[in-house]
Amino acid sequence: MDRHCGGLREGPQKLMSGETGDRLAMADGVNRFLGDTPGRLIIKLLVVSIIVGFVMSAFGWSPYDIIYTIRNFVLDLWHSGFAALGRVGDYLLIGAVVVIPAFIILRIISYRR
Repeated sequence: MDRHCGGLREGPQKLMSGETGDRLAMADGVNRFLGDTPGRLIIKLLVVSIIVGFVMSAFGWSPYDIIYTIRNFVLDLWHSGFAALGRVGDYLLIGAVVVIPAFIILRIISYRR
């Protein structure tokens, strides 16, 4: 079997052995995790950071504005969520006042038969 054909099928890790193969395997794992090589990733992140910084500056936003907006959203959701649960509890009590006695009466009537 030709080494080149087998190498293409088995990947570069199979061709190398020992410490070099381990380094290559670790580099592949890092590249796979990051989605690209570290150098190219840093350049991409720098470019995107400049663009996002420019847009945020144009709108007059700061990172603190985003953090406070997220915080206020979670707090409003938290408070309105408990208010909704309170309304559900009210509905439950109002319905139970009618349903439980009706259930007991129906069970008593069907028990006699």
